[in-house]
Amino acid sequence: MKIAVAGTGYVGLVTGTCLAEAGHTVTCVDKDELKIAMLKKAQSPIYEPGLEEKIVLAQRANRLNFTLDYQKAYAQADVIIVGVATPENEDGSANLQALYTVCKQIADTIETPTLVVVKSTVPVGTNDKIANYFDRLLGNRKNLIEVASNPEFLSQGTALRDTLCAERIVIGTEGGYAEKILKTMYEPFGQPILAMNRRSAEMVKYASNDFLALKISFVNDIANLCEVVGADIEEVTRGMGTDSRIGSQFLSPGIGYGGSCFPKDTKALHWLAEEEGYTLRTIQATIDVNEKQRFKLIQAARKDISSFAGKKIAILGATFKPGTDDLREAPSIPNIRLLLNEGADVHIYDPVGMINLASIFGDAITYGDSVEAVLQDADACFIFTEWKEFKAMDLKSFQQMREARVYDGRNCFPLAAAKEAQILYYSIGRQKIGGHVFA
Repeated sequence: MKIAVAGTGYVGLVTGTCLAEAGHTVTCVDKDELKIAMLKKAQSPIYEPGLEEKIVLAQRANRLNFTLDYQKAYAQADVIIVGVATPENEDGSANLQALYTVCKQIADTIETPTLVVVKSTVPVGTNDKIANYFDRLLGNRKNLIEVASNPEFLSQGTALRDTLCAERIVIGTEGGYAEKILKTMYEPFGQPILAMNRRSAEMVKYASNDFLALKISFVNDIANLCEVVGADIEEVTRGMGTDSRIGSQFLSPGIGYGGSCFPKDTKALHWLAEEEGYTLRTIQATIDVNEKQRFKLIQAARKDISSFAGKKIAILGATFKPGTDDLREAPSIPNIRLLLNEGADVHIYDPVGMINLASIFGDAITYGDSVEAVLQDADACFIFTEWKEFKAMDLKSFQQMREARVYDGRNCFPLAAAKEAQILYYSIGRQKIGGHVFA
């Protein structure tokens, strides 16, 4: 099958690469000249373990191409997958400008019947509006295009596995032709395909992401209460997670969710509901809890440190989660800004996020090349990302600090190990000693 993919971000690039591996001929389109130049050399512009290797193999098999020329890519494609960004507007709604731009390009270009598959996360009803948009643009040629919804369920850091070993593929169509084409396209993957109408498919994406975000905010709320009443959140979640109705995933307490999906999708669904005259109270609560949770470490540190001015603050981890270099909505960013505003001397180490950090903070912070480099003579340490490198570190390394105060937003270390290492250790929702959650 001849497939074009609009957009080479996480969704478009991973989807296109995996479809090429499955045997289709795929052309990925982007307007970013630097991205396309890198991809033609099999260099991925995003950090995703294993992706570059698959790009190399697909290119060698002549099944994966990259271009700036959308006219050539779209003209005779059997399927055009749209995976462009839909960022949030100031009011929380989804910005669909890039989506409509691509649709206009498609309408101006196609020469043969084409299935346009919207993989971007869009508000419920968008695919119907896109179909009407094509009808207006094409006039008496409107039968050339059919529109389908095919939401993505990728997680950064595990995007390849999420695509190649998905638990389900959701397709939303309004006709048998589109359903047949999509089932044929995905047949090599051997995964369950759930067919439904377009609006239901759009809602599955939002409902899934928002439920996971809700689960995170719920466990963080419970963790905060555990600190107050003297319970241990790890014991609590162990007890909860063994219940098959609840499950153990997304029950890890911390300083909140980030990334390109959960923050944007919770706000977008909340905005959509408000526009329709309905208030999603659970989603509003999810957003509120997450906003407050991201500053838990600073709040704890203020009880021990009267002022951050002139203090050397070590930060371990900046990306919103391990396995990615993505800093979008990462809890570390507003915390770093706050520390800088209060005059702290911020030193940071992240295994893969340093280049992106430098694009945000420039020379306002110091970039260390190792854990030891940032800890040396530090007055306090904040952990924002649970990289394996940090979880496996020797806790005696914290003794290099001027005072071994560690504020851990991801509960990386066992309390017993922190006690043995003789560090002042604050983590989320765990044992209280002396009015703080120190080991």
